[in-house]
Amino acid sequence: MPKGNTTRPTKTAGTSDAPKSKTVTLVSHDSFNVTEAVLKEFEQQSGYTVKVLKSGDAGAALNQEILTKGSPRGDVFFGVDNTLLSRALDNGIFTPYEAKGLADVKPEYVLDKEHRVTPIDSGDICVNYDKAYFADKKIAPPQTLDDLTKPEYKNLLVVENAATSSPGLGFMLASVGKYGEEGWKDYWTKLKANGVEVVDGWEQAYNERFSGSAGGKKAKGDRPLVVSYASSPPVEVLYGEPQPAEAPTGVATGTCFRQIEFAGLLKGAKNEEGGKALVDFLIGKKFQEDMPLQMFVNPVTKDAALPELFTKHGVVVEKPENVTPEAIAKNREQWVKAWTTLVVK
Repeated sequence: MPKGNTTRPTKTAGTSDAPKSKTVTLVSHDSFNVTEAVLKEFEQQSGYTVKVLKSGDAGAALNQEILTKGSPRGDVFFGVDNTLLSRALDNGIFTPYEAKGLADVKPEYVLDKEHRVTPIDSGDICVNYDKAYFADKKIAPPQTLDDLTKPEYKNLLVVENAATSSPGLGFMLASVGKYGEEGWKDYWTKLKANGVEVVDGWEQAYNERFSGSAGGKKAKGDRPLVVSYASSPPVEVLYGEPQPAEAPTGVATGTCFRQIEFAGLLKGAKNEEGGKALVDFLIGKKFQEDMPLQMFVNPVTKDAALPELFTKHGVVVEKPENVTPEAIAKNREQWVKAWTTLVVK
């Protein structure tokens, strides 16, 4: 990620001596990334210089924008997902904008018909497993949420706290989607009885407690099941030293919840035109095809191709669990409180 671009756009004939701002600021969570050449191409074509303001995890970044509503720190916010979307929309932090190229976005990702936000990427939160552990023990790895409550998987699973972690919340929502309002608490009672371990966040779960990741091996993690992402196995291949021919981890495709991330034009943006151009860029083919190996998420546009690393080592989740944004908006706080009482306390 470039730290800043000092190239001044060329002034064309007829422009004012006091041109509008040529800097457009993207406020995002810490995981935003883009290839420098792709960003520079947008800057050269649009005449705007992009400043990226990273602001912690998705929840913390969104909270800051809610607190500064009407006087935002930037022009576009990226990183609000479908688990937190209702908070952003209810607080009115976005200006509606129908992005150029929105017709190329798969319709199932367009959750806000008023176009206050534009879908940018999707990723599936799923249980990952350590292939070597299950091969050594001659046990079939779990594939479904039901499997995780079986005796052969006792004391093997580590999950993130639903109150403090985005994947933790997504996994809790997978259980709500699967078992409904009547059954999800019973499911977690069974998981707790089967020895599920809860940690604060993904970094600790995946890179310290999970035995299948490179970080977990170094930390001597002893949990061969972890809540992570369907894109995690390609990451293990990409950063493997030496790079393995096959991913050392697999995905339990019957345990997944689909996360969709959005960007929106912030209400009160100083550079609204630049913000619109930036949102258009985020759903353009160049950015969409660059994104998988930069942020390990999937494109949302119909014509964007996945890199070979994803197609060879990743999995396609055909039927992720789903909970509507309306149901999440209505119940999220009480669900998290109930989950905390059941599992943590």
